[in-house]
Amino acid sequence: MVIFLLTLGGAFALAGAAGELEPAAADRVGDDQPIDLDSPLYRELFRELEQEHGFSSRELAALFAGVTINRRVLQLMDAQWEAQPYYRYRAGFFTWWNIGNGRALLARHRDLLDRIEAEFGVEREIIVAIWGIESNYGNREGSFKVFQTLNTIFAAYPRRSDFYRSQLVEFLLLCRENGVDPRSVLGSYGGAFGQTQFIPSSFRAYAVDFDGSGRRDTWHSVPDVLASIANYLRHFGWRFGAPRYAELGSELGDSRLEEARLAGRRGVLPRAEIEAAQGVELPPVADDQPLRVVGLEEADGSWRYLAAYPNFQAITHWNNSFRYAMAVIQLAEKFSEQ
Repeated sequence: MVIFLLTLGGAFALAGAAGELEPAAADRVGDDQPIDLDSPLYRELFRELEQEHGFSSRELAALFAGVTINRRVLQLMDAQWEAQPYYRYRAGFFTWWNIGNGRALLARHRDLLDRIEAEFGVEREIIVAIWGIESNYGNREGSFKVFQTLNTIFAAYPRRSDFYRSQLVEFLLLCRENGVDPRSVLGSYGGAFGQTQFIPSSFRAYAVDFDGSGRRDTWHSVPDVLASIANYLRHFGWRFGAPRYAELGSELGDSRLEEARLAGRRGVLPRAEIEAAQGVELPPVADDQPLRVVGLEEADGSWRYLAAYPNFQAITHWNNSFRYAMAVIQLAEKFSEQ
């Protein structure tokens, strides 16, 4: 997630929109402030963990003993990289290092990626681009203690408390299932971890064992990492060889298009309606699925408008950001440039 490279993947819709932190919230707590484990929030959490998931009160007492707030997590939750204009956002990804290493890894793992493409139907360049953006190809997985992070947001970030309560439960379950000490896992300020930067619920739902080890290991196993990325995208409708986006120009010619753009992921229009409103011809879309209208900020102050196809939209399930999805696609395109 370098911190700006770890993007609240997996799902992410990981941390939600910027601006969720009440202005004074981070200032009201400090590092090492103990979390009140006797609060109603935690009494109900422990009840669920014991009664529904089989944790003992002794286990929980040992695990949660001394857990504290990480104030830096609260600060970062209110300053996410995806809020930057696109021309700034993409700059950190399109470096010679990222592009060159992506090309080298595509060649190194050619046979593995052949198998993954055949089984999951996701293009290798897209898989490797997500790997590069999420963890710098496994070189930067984050330095925050995930258990502390999840507790911090659950206890001290009210607008995301319910979501992070569920992630805390999922995290404890995945650690038990995989024989991992919850206190040992490092990750992003949003609770994502490993080379995929999955959040806990995404790991449990979409991580796969592709190396035959009997364990889903997105920390150390490149086959598991790459196959898990592909499995996630397949689940959200990725189709091999299908269009990802189409250009709409530098201006939108109809208020319906602007309304759809401003509505974000909720704003969809039929392809034929976009064609008629913008005066363009667009590639066909499978099953006549609706498209989204995306606007990306350029450095000269202009806008680049796109019709986002279902494959583009599949990436936004990984990270709820059109900027993120386009960065993934453009990085994948750059791997093939001469």
